[in-house]
Amino acid sequence: MYVRRRRRTLLTGAAVAALLAATTGAAAADSTPAPAATPTGDGARALCKRAPKIDHRIDRALKRLNAGAGQRGSIARLQQRVDNAKSAGHSEIATYLQDRLTFRTSLVTTLEQRQKDLAEVENWCKDNDSGSS
Repeated sequence: MYVRRRRRTLLTGAAVAALLAATTGAAAADSTPAPAATPTGDGARALCKRAPKIDHRIDRALKRLNAGAGQRGSIARLQQRVDNAKSAGHSEIATYLQDRLTFRTSLVTTLEQRQKDLAEVENWCKDNDSGSS
């Protein structure tokens, strides 16, 4: 009697495992991602809606980058750190910080260009009913 119960449990377990394997395979086949739909528009309405927030975020970033040495994230503060590393003789640290400073300086130019482009977008949005047409 003990052997039959054990065999029945083993067979039941095998049947359940087979069912789970079959449904998992089917679920995996069904869960393949559908191809992305091609965009129907250019997203003008959404961009017009977000433009003021984007402009505010660019203003904050430029203000932080152009602030004095007392402001974390500013170019002046990073320049001071580069100078401190050079004067302490830490050439590897100075090189690393100088590379960051170069990027941060180029970021100002990029953000200023984005700000000009965004101003043109905002003018377009005013002239075109916030992109609704």
